[in-house]
Amino acid sequence: MTTPAPALLIAGHGTRDEAGADAFRDFVRELGARHPELVVGGGFIELSPPPLGDAVTELVEQGVKRFAAVPLMLVSAGHAKGDIPAALAREKERHPGISYTYGRPLGPHPGLLSVLERRIDEARGDWERSDVTVLLVGRGSTDPDANAEVHKAARLLWEGRGYAGVETAFVSLAAPDVLSGLDRCVRLGAAKVVVLPYFLFTGILPDRVLAQTGEWDAAHPATEVRSAAVIGPTEELMDLVMERYREAVGGDLRMNCDSCVYRIALPGFEDKVGLPQQPHFHPDDEGHDHHHHGSHAHTH
Repeated sequence: MTTPAPALLIAGHGTRDEAGADAFRDFVRELGARHPELVVGGGFIELSPPPLGDAVTELVEQGVKRFAAVPLMLVSAGHAKGDIPAALAREKERHPGISYTYGRPLGPHPGLLSVLERRIDEARGDWERSDVTVLLVGRGSTDPDANAEVHKAARLLWEGRGYAGVETAFVSLAAPDVLSGLDRCVRLGAAKVVVLPYFLFTGILPDRVLAQTGEWDAAHPATEVRSAAVIGPTEELMDLVMERYREAVGGDLRMNCDSCVYRIALPGFEDKVGLPQQPHFHPDDEGHDHHHHGSHAHTH
């Protein structure tokens, strides 16, 4: 009798936007349908049901003993570095006998860069590539390492593709914001700008990027601005999740900790070195005192 392959648990961030949450759930279902040989589940860290703990319980109820968890996240920020591992450790205590491996976040990956290139081309229309400056807009984090990963993605997107330039901005928690990023593009000589949201699915923050871009565009008639779509549930994204799954199952865990704020004393963040990683309690988790975490200020 062959041992069944470890299940795949996809960990999402969560969003107050129901369409964005549905897009994640649909993605999990579609991936499961494409890989009937695997048990595939998914849950959220916050804001959306089901919480990650419920997703683990559901796997266990299906007889799963081993699984690989893959964070459906583009950068390795606090959720991927701390919240998900802590939540999984808590589930291991709740369900004695299970074991798991943990994969790394998704980007920047050549497959995703190809999708981003496609999104730019869809938005730029008849503009020549060499005339287009791209503003890649990330989520933004209090973790400088996570913000640096967005800059890395921007540089990789620029290399060899013939755009006039690729600049970066953030929609929350980090500078420059969208409006400042667009101002910077103009100061660098941009006449045509494509604003590219560095997000997997629709949601509150990508909508905010679109709204702020429209606001800036209306006030700057001399500069032409077009908005690109989010990455979406593409073939490349499905293939990449499976690649991260196979890495995790095979023990090929290449998490980059060289500039992690919890390991290295970065200027202004020295107090974070060595801090223990606490579980991020989902509001739907059973038996949790929600008031204890009332000061957890997320702006998603």
